[in-house]
Amino acid sequence: MKRRSPAAVFWLPLITFGIYSIVWLARTRGDLNRVGESVPTTWLYIVPIVNFWWLWRFAVGTANVSGRGAGGAFALLLLLGPIGAAIVQSWLNKRDAVVVDAGAAPAVA
Repeated sequence: MKRRSPAAVFWLPLITFGIYSIVWLARTRGDLNRVGESVPTTWLYIVPIVNFWWLWRFAVGTANVSGRGAGGAFALLLLLGPIGAAIVQSWLNKRDAVVVDAGAAPAVA
């Protein structure tokens, strides 16, 4: 997974009127799928009602990678928006998560 700045994940959606939130979700979904999770396409995030299911699948993927609870990640992303996304990104940046910088070969455990 690519290491991203939680500050950027918080501030960029405010500057770009929410567009970066979708970009962050799409890029993080790709990272999650590369490490073995199965998060569906991000296009489902823009479909009303289905977006709750999609956000839950995304939260389950982040919970499996970060070692945190899926319910907490879901609540943060749903209720706090960019603040919750920044917190989830900081979870993904921790040593417990599988983190690979862009351009580097994946670490073999």
